[in-house]
Amino acid sequence: MDFRDELPVDHRLALVYRVGAGLCGVALLLFGCLGLADGLAFFSTTGEHVAGLSSNGLLSLISVATAVVGAVVGGNTASTINIVVGGLFVLSGFVNLALLDSGANVLAFRIPNVLFSFVMGLIIATFGMYGRVSAKLPLDNPYWRHRHPASVPPGTARALAPTPTRTGIPGPTL
Repeated sequence: MDFRDELPVDHRLALVYRVGAGLCGVALLLFGCLGLADGLAFFSTTGEHVAGLSSNGLLSLISVATAVVGAVVGGNTASTINIVVGGLFVLSGFVNLALLDSGANVLAFRIPNVLFSFVMGLIIATFGMYGRVSAKLPLDNPYWRHRHPASVPPGTARALAPTPTRTGIPGPTL
């Protein structure tokens, strides 16, 4: 799917994706800035406590970078970005859980960090999937219309880009 063609630029779902990424980005930005302001050692495997979590300079920098990228990239692609970043947070939780108390724990994770990574990942991914993944999407939902082009009732929404058919010839614009 090409999301630039699928959703109108001002579709209301884009606001949900942007707000979700923004809220999570603010939390990450605050955590990262607090860590950087404390002047933490960059590659310390023990870390220092920042806002109830263990951190080092590298984790603080990654948190700030993730927040900034989430704020800069928005619009209709924010849904996909939220799903990917949420999955990466959950994956990071599993990887860092395996690396606890080892010399390879370069992000200075502790159990609260792992739990935070799981929870933040699920929240971010949920914001990304909102209005996109469900068995009962409304008929005016652009994702439902993209999956069921022949079933779209007339006059349900604004026009979308042509949908290619099996023959490769573009189908009618909805």
